[in-house]
Amino acid sequence: MEANTAQSRKERYLTFFLGDEQYGIAINRIKEIIAMMKVTYVPRTPQYMRGVINLRGSIIPVVDTRMRFGMEPKEEDMHTTIIIVEVEKVNIGFIVDRVEEVASIDASNLGVPPKFGGNIGTDFICSMAQIGENVVMILDVMKLFQEDELVSLEEIQQTQTNTGDDK
Repeated sequence: MEANTAQSRKERYLTFFLGDEQYGIAINRIKEIIAMMKVTYVPRTPQYMRGVINLRGSIIPVVDTRMRFGMEPKEEDMHTTIIIVEVEKVNIGFIVDRVEEVASIDASNLGVPPKFGGNIGTDFICSMAQIGENVVMILDVMKLFQEDELVSLEEIQQTQTNTGDDK
């Protein structure tokens, strides 16, 4: 029994809600958490791309996480938050309904997510954990985007940065 507890590893995750569903992202992926701010629309981007924000001089693409997950849009309120996550050296903002907490989850409590069949894209859920009464879906932020989407996010970031008045 003691050998088992010595091997248990706690990982830290930021948990947040989209509707009634609770999700988590590994804390080491998160750059910062900010209050909702004005998002500038960028033409010819995927529908789930809300636009970009200017955060202390850095242009950051922002994703409407609800739309990315195929959920109904929701009116922003005082709890709406942007989580800035680093994905392949690109900072991306994810709009979430509300941030919950930083939870330490023992690696032994992380379970493999169920497979729902070919038509339901759950590849971005890398594991599931029980926290109190809730099941938390742990997201693999790398899998939230296909390679070409990451390239276009990087291009949006560079284009918006280069058109600034820094000349």
